[in-house]
Amino acid sequence: MLSLFSPAGQKRLEKVVNAKMLCVFDFDGTLSPIVAQPEQARLPLTIKKRLIELAGLVPVAIITGRSLDDIRPRLGFEPHYIVGNHGLEGVPGWEARRDAYELLCKEWETALRHALHDKNNFDPGIKVENKRYSLSVHYRLARDQDDAEKKLKMFFDKFVPSARVIAGKCVFSLVPPEAMDKGRALEQLMLLSQSASAIYVGDDVTDEDVFELARDDLMSIRVGFAKDSAAQYFLAHAGEMAQLLDDLIRRLRRICRKGGNGSQARIFA
Repeated sequence: MLSLFSPAGQKRLEKVVNAKMLCVFDFDGTLSPIVAQPEQARLPLTIKKRLIELAGLVPVAIITGRSLDDIRPRLGFEPHYIVGNHGLEGVPGWEARRDAYELLCKEWETALRHALHDKNNFDPGIKVENKRYSLSVHYRLARDQDDAEKKLKMFFDKFVPSARVIAGKCVFSLVPPEAMDKGRALEQLMLLSQSASAIYVGDDVTDEDVFELARDDLMSIRVGFAKDSAAQYFLAHAGEMAQLLDDLIRRLRRICRKGGNGSQARIFA
């Protein structure tokens, strides 16, 4: 994994940026800072202004673990595409399975909430968030995070049918096992938008489904260095996101002056 702002990173970016590219971003920890209470997350104004400008040049997509109903009001602008629930919600054809996904998540939630009533076994700081088609189990506020993580993993193993468990930063995401992930969702968006190339920026284990894609037309960027990540490049910290957006806008404006076409933002769901 190399720094995006290294000579090699800048050379690769030069090859990927074009008038028919797709720019895709995770939300929490990528565009918005990680917060103790998920409902407090907001898109910083400085980032929002840059995203709006970028969306006027090429298609912009958000692929997030949040539900569509949750993420839309947090953005404050309309990107071309929004995909929620880790790739499950919003890609064409997903509606065929949504009732089954919702029922399964309700069953998992009932089992979890019943178990969490046992305060002698589970820390009261563990919180369950129902995203309708997936669950998030947060343990950032647990007194002993290591113990909470261990006990939750053991409990998830009892689920029938089993869940696809995605470990994040003090959170587990529980997703129906056959549901589309972020990697497949991104590939669907590239087909839908007829993109010649794409960049994807994420920050967590949930983004590895994209980072692991072996595509010459995709540049993967992780917020924060991680030696075990499959991402090709990294930003040192979230503060460099504004610098990346400025770089993309500058390169794309130069291309547009040479005859490329701009883009109009809309909501996709």
